[in-house]
Amino acid sequence: MISACSASEGPPRPKNVVIFLADDLGYSELGSYGQERIRTPNIDRLAASGMRFTQHYSGSPVCAPSRCVLMTGYHTGHSIVRNNWEGGGWEQGAEEGQYPLPEGTPTLARTLQEAGWATGAVGKWGLGGPETSGHPNRQGFDLFHGYLCQRIAHNYYPTHLWLNEEKDMLEGNDWFKSHQKITEPLESDDAYYERYARETYAPDVMTETSLDFIRESAEEPFFLYFASIIPHVSLQVPREDVEAYPAEWDEANYLGQKGYLPHPSPRRAYAAMVSHLDRDVGRVLDLLEELGIADETLVIFTSDNGPTFNGGSDSKFFDSAHGMRGLKCSVHEGGMRVPFIASWPGHIEAGSVSNHLSAFQDILPTVLELTGQAPHEGIDGISFAPTLTGDAPQREHEHLYWEYGNQQAVRAGDWKAVRKRLKKYDMTTELYDLATDPEESKNLAKERPEVLARMEALMEESRFPSDVFPIPALDGIPPESEEGK
Repeated sequence: MISACSASEGPPRPKNVVIFLADDLGYSELGSYGQERIRTPNIDRLAASGMRFTQHYSGSPVCAPSRCVLMTGYHTGHSIVRNNWEGGGWEQGAEEGQYPLPEGTPTLARTLQEAGWATGAVGKWGLGGPETSGHPNRQGFDLFHGYLCQRIAHNYYPTHLWLNEEKDMLEGNDWFKSHQKITEPLESDDAYYERYARETYAPDVMTETSLDFIRESAEEPFFLYFASIIPHVSLQVPREDVEAYPAEWDEANYLGQKGYLPHPSPRRAYAAMVSHLDRDVGRVLDLLEELGIADETLVIFTSDNGPTFNGGSDSKFFDSAHGMRGLKCSVHEGGMRVPFIASWPGHIEAGSVSNHLSAFQDILPTVLELTGQAPHEGIDGISFAPTLTGDAPQREHEHLYWEYGNQQAVRAGDWKAVRKRLKKYDMTTELYDLATDPEESKNLAKERPEVLARMEALMEESRFPSDVFPIPALDGIPPESEEGK
């Protein structure tokens, strides 16, 4: 059995690792990151017990590629999954899943599993559907319970989740479309909840599974990857949670005009969803304390990308990406800079704050260094374990890189370069100095041509072409070819 080492045996090791991954949670939607309207006492408690990062980035501005970066340690210039990709449609019974990780992909879970750890994934996966090579049971997880498909995860009351390779049918839930529009508000709040809620709220089921996994694995080293679907729209949350927030927040019903499901109190519902997630995190933290293993457990909390712009959400009202440009789907700061908290009592200084520049590709080497495992060769990530523990000098990134659809971005020091119209074969590069312009409002490309040239060179050298997720403007595919259309 692996255990935390004493000082005489070598560096201390966390016996367990828990990674919480929120879905579309904005940088400023936690109290510990300045949020004033949404209550998040448990996540804030986690921040008070550990280190809060101010310059941590997701792997991508959207779900699946960000999760791929986290699991593999490769940024999106080298990763397998570089965009969302759908295996099926929206009709009832459609094929589930996104582009699957290939068989044998070196993942964080696989490395820990091979080292003897119990490994569990709960929540949203998005890296391979049923009976594919990307299924979490084939990528290093002993246990999976949740959504294999991101489309199904648009509904918080689905007919089923997946328990390993079998459907887990949820009591009292029948199928209905997760994208609907209505032309006028329903006659009452009761009518909304009757139409768009069911008996079993999936996040509660997955939280119970997480707690059970911890209880069953408490005597051995374990890795829990808790990838909640909250607060990704649709706006669906138990009514009592909504009513805990002020009714005067909502001036109008959301009718579904920007996708997903209608809701009579969209702002209240969104805040309630974040607070529901906070309560789920608190239940896990409380159980670690109850079992006497909190001091042996590294806990990480972060989000897969920035806050969203659709489905009735109101990122302006909550100031969800405070002082930053862009939201989800954008390679500007608001789409990718995310909250990141790490706590390991007695080893990470309580209440500390770090400005270390880091991203999702760094999570794999960090966790593996702290647990005494070696990462696979060639990854893009750099361990920030020295930042967490203060035990050694910290290596820094020369630059961070992202690509997504028609966009490309690189950050080197305080410089940030962005391309946003690659589908139109427009290679125009914008240049920003984040030290003086964190809102990315003043394009300095013409004023600093020497910096621009260096950043464009980094863009070119930081990637290789992808057959599955090509960017024709970067891959030399001419516009007139069928592949480039």
